[in-house]
Amino acid sequence: MPNPRPATLQQIAADLGLHVSTVSRILNASAADGAKAASSKTVERVRAYAKEVDYRPNPLGAGLRTKRTHQIAALVPRLSDLVLSTIYEGIDEAATEIGLSAFVTNTFDDPGTQQQKVQLALSRRVDGIILGDSRLDGAVADELRRRKVPYVLVNRRAPGHISITCDDYLGGRLAAGHLLSRGHRTVGIVAAQPYASTGSDRRRGFADHFAEQGHPVPEELVAHCGFDAESGAEAADRLLRARPALTALFAVNDFAAIGAMAAGRRHGRTVGGDLAVVGFNDISIARQLAVPLSSVHSDMHGMGREAVATLARIIAGETPDSRALPPELVVRASSDFHLTE
Repeated sequence: MPNPRPATLQQIAADLGLHVSTVSRILNASAADGAKAASSKTVERVRAYAKEVDYRPNPLGAGLRTKRTHQIAALVPRLSDLVLSTIYEGIDEAATEIGLSAFVTNTFDDPGTQQQKVQLALSRRVDGIILGDSRLDGAVADELRRRKVPYVLVNRRAPGHISITCDDYLGGRLAAGHLLSRGHRTVGIVAAQPYASTGSDRRRGFADHFAEQGHPVPEELVAHCGFDAESGAEAADRLLRARPALTALFAVNDFAAIGAMAAGRRHGRTVGGDLAVVGFNDISIARQLAVPLSSVHSDMHGMGREAVATLARIIAGETPDSRALPPELVVRASSDFHLTE
């Protein structure tokens, strides 16, 4: 009858006449390190016998020996946000490929909740943390660095910290160049909260390009709001009330842009006819709208994957550089018209 008890390192060592430490190094190390633990013949013999007796390493025991749990945490404002869930898909996929387990937790962009969730992650002895909710002040990242916890920022950046983002500033400039080329001069910006680099950099890139072309965007035509459609609609409504002659709106994310489109219709404007709207991220729904939304495409899935690869290098003791993935403007019906004088 087969042995009902799981095979152990001690049993394998005794059966093969080897020291248990040799067997442990072979079975619990990486392929390269295991090969250094003994001769290639012994390595093959141990691994073959372990497979025969269905040996399975104890993850907890291995973690205690190596001080690694092979777990990483991802903190995001809210996983219900399609952009953030797509980034997390990339994180989870890339983590699985290199033998890491990833878990995600929501912070709702609240500093107090963020601190609590960081403590939760550290209590689980994670090998590293991916911050998807960092603020420009970098307070939480500063604390992780002080405590020597490996971390990387994703989607949002903070000065002095390693981050994987879209080149949001360039994306804002792309949107501005597009609207200028279509004849728009009186434009409004549906901006996000200033503590998030995503909205701040996109707004700044857009405004800088307009100013360089001799058409500065006055502060009263910048309306701050959340990243959701309802907030975007409220911000666009304020802008259209303040300046009914607006011919274009740039929203720093797609959901805010969708809200802005609805507000435009309520003001009797025709999106794609006498009002242009451009968003950011190019979520899948953007192309499915009744008036498809022009948007700056960001590689959300790629950001997640790159964040894991970068965190793995940091855990290994390296100091990689930050990366800003290139954006691409996708023009659709919401802005694909030339303004007539």
